[in-house]
Amino acid sequence: MKMLTRQLFTSYLWLCLSFISGLSAANPNVVYVLADDLGWGDLRSFNPGSKIHTPHLDRMAAQGMRFTDAHSGSSVCTPTRYGILTGRYSWRTRLKSGVLGGFSTHLIDPDRYTVADLMKEQGYDTAMIGKWHLGWDFVFKEGEPNDRFLLRENEVIDYEGKVRNGPDVLGFDYYYGHCGSLDMAPYVYVENGRVTAPPDRITVNHDYKGFWREGPTGSDFDHVQVTPNFVDRACRYIDEQAKSGQPFFLYLALPSPHTPILPLDKFMGTSNTNFYGDFVRQVDWHMGQIMEALDRNGLVDNTLFIFTSDNGCSPRADFEELKKAGHNPGGIFRGNKADIYEAGHRVPFIAHWPDGITGGSVSEATICLTDLFATLADIAGAGIPQNAAEDSVSFLPALKGEADRVRDATVHHSINGSFAIRKGVWKLALCPGSGGWSDPRPAEAKLLDLPPIQLFNLEDDPGETTNVHATHLEVVRELYLLLGSYIMNGRSTPGPAQTNEEDTPFEPAGFETIKRKLNL
Repeated sequence: MKMLTRQLFTSYLWLCLSFISGLSAANPNVVYVLADDLGWGDLRSFNPGSKIHTPHLDRMAAQGMRFTDAHSGSSVCTPTRYGILTGRYSWRTRLKSGVLGGFSTHLIDPDRYTVADLMKEQGYDTAMIGKWHLGWDFVFKEGEPNDRFLLRENEVIDYEGKVRNGPDVLGFDYYYGHCGSLDMAPYVYVENGRVTAPPDRITVNHDYKGFWREGPTGSDFDHVQVTPNFVDRACRYIDEQAKSGQPFFLYLALPSPHTPILPLDKFMGTSNTNFYGDFVRQVDWHMGQIMEALDRNGLVDNTLFIFTSDNGCSPRADFEELKKAGHNPGGIFRGNKADIYEAGHRVPFIAHWPDGITGGSVSEATICLTDLFATLADIAGAGIPQNAAEDSVSFLPALKGEADRVRDATVHHSINGSFAIRKGVWKLALCPGSGGWSDPRPAEAKLLDLPPIQLFNLEDDPGETTNVHATHLEVVRELYLLLGSYIMNGRSTPGPAQTNEEDTPFEPAGFETIKRKLNL
C-alpha cells in the first residue's frame, strides 16, 4: 500500500494545523521545471562565456542558489524523469539503456510511491504539465494495413479510450501533457486520461533542427505552440491555486529546447548564435512568465522554484554552428547528451526560495535529480517508506548553507547502459570512450582498443582529458566495489536491501584483466 497509516495521520494533522494557523515557510509551494536537453554551459550564470542572453534565469540564480555540481540521473530523457519522480535510478527497472517511445507502455509501477504521492499526503495539490515520456497505456484497437494512423502492426490507438497508468495513478491530482519528446508520435495532448482532440492529419518535419517523426497529429496540436501552451497552462494553474490557499506541487516538464527546435518568430535571430540559441532564449522568457505568475499572486517568497535540465545538450543543436558563434553548450566539460562524460549529465540547477535560501549563494555540493524526493520529504518533515526513494538524498542542508557535501557517491548512466560512479574528486567510468554520441563512440572505442575503464580526477581535470586508472588502482577498486554494492543492494541509501527488476550488468567487455589487477 502506498499510503501508510502513520503518513495519513500526519497528513490529517497537518491539514488541521494549517487550517488553524495558515501556511508557513515550513510548507512552501513547489514549482519544479525540467528543461529538455539544455546544456550546463547555456546559461550565463553558470558559464560566463555563454553567448546566449538568459536574463530571467540569471536573475533567478542571483536571487537564489545555483548548484554547480548537479547531475541528471541519466544522460537521456526517460531514465532521468523516472528518477525525479521516484527517487530511484531507472536502471533498476526494465529500462537498462535508451529511452521509451511515444506509445510505450508505462514504466513506473502504479504501486510505486512517488514524490507526488508524498506531497499529496502532506496536503498539497499536485499537478503535472508537459512532456511525460515515462510511458502510459493507450488503448489500441484493430486497424487496416493502409490506415494512415497506424502506429503498430495492424493496430491503431482508440483515441476515445481512456489512457491508463499515467500521472493520475502516481500521485498527481491533475495532468495535461504529451506522451514523449516532440519528435515522437502520436502528437496529441492527454488531459487526465483523455485525448483532448483526435488526430485529423499526418505531419512530419525532415529539417535537421526542426525534425519530428511522421505521425498522426491532433487537431489542436501545433508543434511550435506546444511549449507556450504548457507554460500558459502552468501559469493558469498557479493563479487558480493562489485563490484556493492550498499549497501546491507543480511539475512542469518542458519539451524544449529539445528537437524539434522551433523558436517562436519573436525569438528568431535574437541570440546571435543559431536556432538552438534562440530557443534557449525562449525558454528563459517562459521562466520569466512563471516568476511573474508567482509574483502577481504574492507567492514568490514562499515558493521553492527549481529550474534544471534532464541531461546535456544534443548534437541536434549543431555544435559547429554554435562553435563559430563562440558558444559551447557543455561549457568546460567534455561530451554531450547521451554520454558518460560530464556534459552528458552535469546540468544547470537553480533553486529560488526567498523564505528559505540566502540569495546570491552558490553550492558546490554534488547533487542528483533523484534527490528531489528526499529533499521535499525533509522540508515537509515527512517520513519515506523503506521501499521508496532508494537513491534519493536530501540536499536541504546545502540549500540552507549548512553543508558542502550531502552525497557519499553518485551513479551516472549513459544511453548504451554504461555506468560511472563519482565520489569526491574521483569519477570511475566503466566503459571505453563516451558510451554515447560523442567521440569516441562505443564502436569506435572498441576498434581503437581503448581501456575498458576510465578514471578521472575532476578537480585537476574537469575536462576529462587524462585517464589515470593505471596509476590509481586503489581508487578504482574502492569505486568499483561501491558501485557493485549499490547495484546488488537495490539502493544507494541506508536501509534494507531492495530488489532490482532483472539483472543489471555493469562490467564492460575486457574488464576481467582489470579485475585480476585489482585482486577481485
